[in-house]
This record gives sequence, C-alpha cells and structure tokens, in this order.
Amino acid sequence: MGPLAGKKIIEIAGLGPGPVCGMLLADMGAEVTVIDRRATANPGALALANAAIMNRGKKSIALDLKKAGGRDVALRLLENANGLIEGFRPGVMERLGLGPADCLEVNPRLVYGRMTGWGQTGPLSKVAGHDINYVALSGALWYGGRSDSPPTVPPTVVGDMGGGAMLLAIGMLAAMINARETGKGQVVDAAMTDGSALSTTLLHALFQSGNWTLNRQDNFLDGAAYWYDTYECADGKYVSIGAIEPEFHALLIEKLGLQEDPNFSQQYNKQGWKRLRARFVEIFKTKTRAEWCALMEGSDVCFAPVLDFAEAPLHPHNLARGVFTKIDEVTQPAPAPRFSETPSEISSAPPESGQHTTEILAAAGYAEEELHRLREMRII
Repeated sequence: MGPLAGKKIIEIAGLGPGPVCGMLLADMGAEVTVIDRRATANPGALALANAAIMNRGKKSIALDLKKAGGRDVALRLLENANGLIEGFRPGVMERLGLGPADCLEVNPRLVYGRMTGWGQTGPLSKVAGHDINYVALSGALWYGGRSDSPPTVPPTVVGDMGGGAMLLAIGMLAAMINARETGKGQVVDAAMTDGSALSTTLLHALFQSGNWTLNRQDNFLDGAAYWYDTYECADGKYVSIGAIEPEFHALLIEKLGLQEDPNFSQQYNKQGWKRLRARFVEIFKTKTRAEWCALMEGSDVCFAPVLDFAEAPLHPHNLARGVFTKIDEVTQPAPAPRFSETPSEISSAPPESGQHTTEILAAAGYAEEELHRLREMRII
C-alpha cells in the first residue's frame, strides 16, 4: 500500500527532523530501514518507551558504523536502496566512509538526503544549533509574539518539522523521480534555516509590496488585528479568530452583537485595532469556550477552539476525518496527505532497536556463518 510501495530507504538513526522525514516516507509505503547504533541497542525495550512515534512503520538494524565491517554492511544495504537519510554535522558521514562519494559509487542511482540546521556549507555549517536558532536566523522567529514581549518560541514545528523534515521529504521525492528518469542519484542538502526562510515567502511578498512592517504585532497576520488573534474565555480556555475577509468579519461582528457599533465598520483601519482588540478581550471573557463554540463553530466566522494535545484527538472534526490514530495504545497523528488510489498506512509500531537485524541481513544475502562472524566481531 502507499504511493512509495517498493521504494527502499536507509535511515541513519538520529533525532528530530531526519526520523520524521523517514516516517513520512514509511507512511507512504516506502520500506524504511533504520541503522541504529549497536552500542545503544537494548533488545526487549522499545525505543523511547514505546512512544518513538517517528519510527513507526520502520525496521531496525543495530550496527557499529565506526568499524570497517559495519561500514561494509551499510554499503551492501545501500546497493539496492533508493534513498538514504542522515542528520549528522557536515563531514561526519565522510569520516565514517559513508559520504556521498562512497555511497554513490556502490549505487549511482541513490538519493543521498542530508538533514542539517545550517546546511552543508556556510560559516555556521559545522557549529551546533537547534530549532530556535535556525528559525531565528531565517527571520521567521521575529514575528511571533506580542510587541511588548520577546519573540515567542514555536516548539519545533517551524524549523525541525516544516523547515526540516518536510523540506527533506519533498527534496528526496523530487530527486527519486529524477533518478528514475535519468538513472543518476544526487545529494539533497536540506537545511532547517533554508526551509524556515522558505516558509516566510508569503510574508516577504507582503513586505516587498509595502503591506508588512518590520515591527512585531503590527501586521494583520501577527496578532495586531483584533479580527486575527486568540482570546481567553471565561473558563481560562482560548479560542482563535481569523476573520480576514470582509464578509467573514461582518458575520463575526453580527454574532458578537456589535453590528450597530460604527467603530467596527472600518476593518482595515489600523488606528483602531488596539482599542477594538481590548473590546474583544472583554467580550470573549463573558462566555466559556464551549459557549463560544456553540455560537460560532461551523459558521464562516473563521473560528476554532485552541486545543491541547489531550483535547485535539477528541474533537468531532478530527474524529470524523481520523486525524489522529492509536498504535499499541499510543495516540499519534495519522498519515497525511491522503491518496485516493494508494492510501498511506502505518504498517507497524516503532521497532525495538536492532529488532530486524537478522531479517534484514538475511534478505541482503548474508549467510548464517557471516552473521555469526559479524556478531563475534561485535559489528551487529
């Protein structure tokens, strides 16, 4: 099942966006094999206490890549692979003897996916960093939060996931299509800084056209406009409003009983936004979130309750679409996007580290005596 059925991906175990990219490909039907570190393999214990959602649908082999024999095993697995995913700092894979030149020599059609924060080149390429740093350098972080407070940290969704995992997945898919047509593989350099910058394209377009300023909470999509923001309710919970278009704004004002107030007739007059937002703050605190949902949800107000991770899987819309699912009692987002002819699916729960070592090597042509020797050498 899945549009990538038959594709083989080798993933070098890592953290964050690399494994999530592998998960996306596995959800779409690719056979993803994770090379875990032999030294950290713990047979009998599921990785991250059975909650390593990003490893769902994958197989695991525990291998010591620092030994020459481990490198040889990895290269043998790559001979018939369509893609490789790695997330080390630049130069690490080369020192292991598994850089692009080494891997493309044994498989010229291989798509070599590289996931980093700063990219493979540039003055920062070899220094440490995390999501918050990449989002900051890209310009995306500046516009989150209120004007009277520091920029708000978006927890890993902008850099690691949107700017990283999804950008790498798109790049690898494009490169695999090209490899199918030309017979030539290539390196995909996916940097979270690059992806985070790319995600601000719409805002750059607004800025270049004079419709976006350099000030935080001073623009119509960053919480300055009273009709595009979140509001606290009487029970301490929150709702979101996004009534950008005039007809949606008019409906919002009607449902709030403010249609006779002339102050709300000039939606795009920035001079009145701050004062009218204060009025909204007062109004939304008069009802509970459930009461506001009863009044506005399902209408064209552009409304939604602000849900936490415990609430989101239980919302009727998410239930109806199956946005979340459970695997071995672990709640997690379901595969996306949706395909009409080749639907994605989660083929299995996250594997134990090294769970499939024997199975994978046997499929690669290793005889039992060879497996015994690799065990004795502490390579597997």
